[in-house]
Amino acid sequence: MSAVSSLKPLRYPRFWLALWWLAVIVTVVVCLVPAADLPETPPGGDKVQHFLAYFVLMASAVQLYSTQRSLFRVAVGLLVLGIAIEFAQAALTATRAADFWDAIADLLGILAGWGVAWTPLRDLLVHLERKAAPRA
Repeated sequence: MSAVSSLKPLRYPRFWLALWWLAVIVTVVVCLVPAADLPETPPGGDKVQHFLAYFVLMASAVQLYSTQRSLFRVAVGLLVLGIAIEFAQAALTATRAADFWDAIADLLGILAGWGVAWTPLRDLLVHLERKAAPRA
């Protein structure tokens, strides 16, 4: 099953998938830029940022993918990405360090985002596309 075939019946599935991947790339870049180039955050604020970033990525995946199997794969992929970023911060940057609690915040964001799949918001993008579609 390809990534596109497991998507919901969207009018522009490739566009939405590309936008999602762009968000993933932006997340990676932001996590690897030097800390001095980022705004100051209050103590623990970076955990909130990790949670929100991974919540948005996973909740967005809920809008795109039609099966729990696909969502499970996305969740595992995002968790692996979050852990890999922590190792990359330690290995590739002089101003960032790996933090176990950042990975936990990522995991909690992923789980919360996945939770959207069990709410009426799970098909928000499908409904918005239908509403915006020109009527024939």
